[in-house]
Amino acid sequence: MKNTKQAFTLLEILLVVAAIAILAGIVIMAINPNKQLGDARNAQRRVDVNTILNATYQYIIDNNGTVPTQILSGTTCGVATQEICRTSGTCDSLTDLSILTTDGEYLVSMPIDPNEGATQGTGYEIYKNATSGRITVCATSPENSATISVTR
Repeated sequence: MKNTKQAFTLLEILLVVAAIAILAGIVIMAINPNKQLGDARNAQRRVDVNTILNATYQYIIDNNGTVPTQILSGTTCGVATQEICRTSGTCDSLTDLSILTTDGEYLVSMPIDPNEGATQGTGYEIYKNATSGRITVCATSPENSATISVTR
């Protein structure tokens, strides 16, 4: 009589492991965790930009249309002096909008970019268009080739 044992060969096991590895690689590429995390941080940036602009406009409304004097004229984002300072007192050539956070009337604290390190700035810029008078707030370092800017 012949002894017939049923078992997997080494080659069959290696083929299954290789197929699972290929499928796992495809799934990871489809999910792309770095892009997903970047998109989540960009969503936070959009919220922060709107929050800063809303607080600024509430200040303007409460002060009979007077724009905070700290907001400089400009035409585009990317100018270092337009970056908003985190706190008052230590703003070296940054825009000090501590009038919005005083006593928590408009903001409890100034929003800070999710990737911003230990710098004095928030990672957000603000400027007033000299011709139209409209105010723009933008994020200085969005991810995934996004542009995050709001103008009112």
